[in-house]
Amino acid sequence: MSKWGETIKIPTREACGQMLAQIGEKNEDIFVLEADISKSTRTCYFADKFPERFLNVGIAEQNLVNVGVGLASLGKKVYVSTYAVFASMRACEQLRTFACYPKNKITVLASHGGLTPGNDGPTHQAIEDMGIMRTLPNMSVMMPADSTATKALLKESVYWEGPLYIRLTRDPVPTIYDESEIFKIGKGKIVREGSDIAIIANGDMVYFSIKAAEVLKRKNISARVVDMHTIKPLDEELVADCVKKTGAIVTVEDHNMYNGLGSAVAEIIAEKHQVPFKKVAIKDTFAESGEYKELIKKYGLDTEHIVETVIETLSKKITKEKIHCEENLRISI
Repeated sequence: MSKWGETIKIPTREACGQMLAQIGEKNEDIFVLEADISKSTRTCYFADKFPERFLNVGIAEQNLVNVGVGLASLGKKVYVSTYAVFASMRACEQLRTFACYPKNKITVLASHGGLTPGNDGPTHQAIEDMGIMRTLPNMSVMMPADSTATKALLKESVYWEGPLYIRLTRDPVPTIYDESEIFKIGKGKIVREGSDIAIIANGDMVYFSIKAAEVLKRKNISARVVDMHTIKPLDEELVADCVKKTGAIVTVEDHNMYNGLGSAVAEIIAEKHQVPFKKVAIKDTFAESGEYKELIKKYGLDTEHIVETVIETLSKKITKEKIHCEENLRISI
């Protein structure tokens, strides 16, 4: 692991663009399609190197997917790239019917996910995208935590069977991982061990969760931090291990509180485990225009709010354990 406080910050869209150009050198079947914003999404790096395998379809996201699906049906490995808000909504029907239904091997590179578009306002802030994509049969969904994870998971995506949605940030995020770290789609990573509670996060929220764990340590609370970069397929074994080892869970995501990471984890807990659980997420509201850091604080995604939520969840754990002990005492008497 890298010491996140001492590293440079890199947007995951930047890391994605760099790695696309690298994997394009090794695989001539890779095609990249763009919706006229290649400088913003950083697919311009691939375009400069391999113009014959790069297509700009213009500001036409539905066509973007349809052309990509056509190439995928011919055996090409296709990456389609645009902003998350447009990929998940404007092209939703095309992804559902022509990518997911026939299980076409197409990967969506969705830049500017969550609140990172900041000043662009709610029209460009994709706070619903992972939930929308998660409901589509056969679609896999993930959000890497830093530049290292982005590059590693993008390499993995070349061999992924079926449609895949990768959410990326516009703003820089601190580097958490060393380049030696190994990543697998569908398998989360324990970033920090802890015994009192598990904080399960993804994307840029992993950094804030690490910061929260440091604050909690000074309060004598041991928090495990998990990077659940893939929310579908979810690493159910890791969720179960968090339940077993800590007995309480908080999820943290830059996404609407409905149908994202928190909902995915809650479904597993409700069906198979019963432990104190809370979500840190955007509370079913559109955000204002503003600087990313200010929005994170205003909408309750910052370190301070994570710490407060952990303490609140732990109080439920303690109460539950106390009730359980009292019940056992009465039975023994």
